Amino acid sequence: MLEDFKRTDLFCDYYAKWIEVYKQGAIRKVTLDKYIMTHQWLKKLVPELQLCEVNRIVYQQILNDYAAYHERQTTMDFHHQLKGAVLDAVDEGLIDRDPTRKAIIKGKSPKAKKLKYLNQFELHTLLSGLDLKGEVNWDWFILLVAKTGMRFSEALAITPNDFDFAHQSLSISKTWDYKAGEGFQPTKNKSSVRKLQIDWQLVIQFSELVKGLPADEPIFVKGKVYNSTVNDILERHCRRLKIPVISIHGLRHTHASLLLFAGVSIASVARRLGHASMTTTQKTYLHIIQELENKDVDLVMRSLSSLS
Repeated sequence: MLEDFKRTDLFCDYYAKWIEVYKQGAIRKVTLDKYIMTHQWLKKLVPELQLCEVNRIVYQQILNDYAAYHERQTTMDFHHQLKGAVLDAVDEGLIDRDPTRKAIIKGKSPKAKKLKYLNQFELHTLLSGLDLKGEVNWDWFILLVAKTGMRFSEALAITPNDFDFAHQSLSISKTWDYKAGEGFQPTKNKSSVRKLQIDWQLVIQFSELVKGLPADEPIFVKGKVYNSTVNDILERHCRRLKIPVISIHGLRHTHASLLLFAGVSIASVARRLGHASMTTTQKTYLHIIQELENKDVDLVMRSLSSLS
């Protein structure tokens, strides 16, 4: 256990044991994998560093070396994943003083990320070109994501029981662990648990589609599921219909973009997407919000000029 460590033991070995004691079984696998990746970087950057050698300068140098390969936000995450273990080592007398105090977070400038999404005409073209047979296929999945803006793992976890056709709503309360194949998992955050209003066309289509299906089993999961499989199907549709090629996640962006352009408030879009805060929505769709603000300025100017 951790109390068996000495000041001369390796920092990376302590961190590996700390993950095992405090994180395994307490956090989601996707989060645990990030801690394990941080451990891999420790072994790469400071394989021989002893616990007693970790001071502010050494710790800052670890952050700087990591930042040389990563963006600032990623370096911040790396720092937060290390800090808990470091502070525990300080409490246990393995490190003299808190070396994380006043740490400076550096990192490469983030790459310009342009969201890929379809406009209203392109989305209509895509949905009209789907092969919506009387039985479940991935085209039905594409339709559902396009009309709800769900995350890939959320849509995989949808069961017939999640639909409330009488009230035209769909409950999202879980995800499907398609990467590890471990079945239902919690949502990304508390805000991701939500109820979405769906249009009457979707109600009619899915009320027929799910008839006779097991009420509490995923509609779309039949064995191992790969994100690439669905993206390949979507790409073939896009190329055949001569519209921009997007991914399943791009359909989520398309859904949000169309709502924003239609005048839906950022708060409502954030709730529909299951974002933890409006800040996430604002950051993700900044370019669209700026475009809408420019239109608002034109509207304000026209309104003011009419007063003279």
